[in-house]
Amino acid sequence: MPAQAASLPDDPALLRIEGPIATITLNRPAAFNSVDLSIAKKLEQLGAEVEADDDIRVLVIEGEGRAFSAGGDLQTIGAAAASDTIAPVVGELLKHYHAFIETIRRMPKIVLSSVHGSAAGAGMGLAFVTDLCIAADDARFTPAYGKIGVSPDGGSTVGIVGTVGVRRSLQIFLAEDSFSAQQALDWGLVAKIVPAAELKAATRQFAQRLAQNSRAAIAGTKSLVYQAAVTPTRQQLDAEEDKIIEAMHTEEFRVAVKKFTSKSKPA
Repeated sequence: MPAQAASLPDDPALLRIEGPIATITLNRPAAFNSVDLSIAKKLEQLGAEVEADDDIRVLVIEGEGRAFSAGGDLQTIGAAAASDTIAPVVGELLKHYHAFIETIRRMPKIVLSSVHGSAAGAGMGLAFVTDLCIAADDARFTPAYGKIGVSPDGGSTVGIVGTVGVRRSLQIFLAEDSFSAQQALDWGLVAKIVPAAELKAATRQFAQRLAQNSRAAIAGTKSLVYQAAVTPTRQQLDAEEDKIIEAMHTEEFRVAVKKFTSKSKPA
């Protein structure tokens, strides 16, 4: 199936749809895909479009150029600091960017970040707030916040704390200048590492594998997994019952279980 382009080539973020797989590309390569108001607004818009498309099962997020994302745009933030407009400027930026992060976590689709080069600050947060991350072997993750005297944003604590726990998170944000893809793999933040030259092909293959799951399986599993840590046992069990019965009412389940049971019958 041919790709559908949903963006103009010079947009700060691009959307491409190929069957059940959508790809959002951060498209400010000259600024290492740092996040300014233009890209934050575009990401919010594209995220809403992907969420609303029932045919999409997997969303890939990647960066154009030499980096995944250098994080918040320090030119914008520095100018705001100089003019004493931090609260309105950064507040507006994060309103749109955080809306995109919320959409990523909420949408009933698997979101896969594909990381090469540098992922710093909010760019690191984006890499790990997605459901899964595949990284090139040359990827470097840089918390960056402590160096400029601030605390994390951009979903950084949302994605990292739930994966690595409190102590490792404090280490990452306050004691790590940067860390490698291998370290991220060891800590459970990255699902796969591949040679940099193979990242696009490996990402595509991984996304296709994920897209083989039914919509109901993806939506139900994602919802259940994220709520498990904060939900009482009985409530979680009730949610599991609701989701599996909902999935069993789909045609995809009926076809799959019929295929499975026909294989199990004795010759």
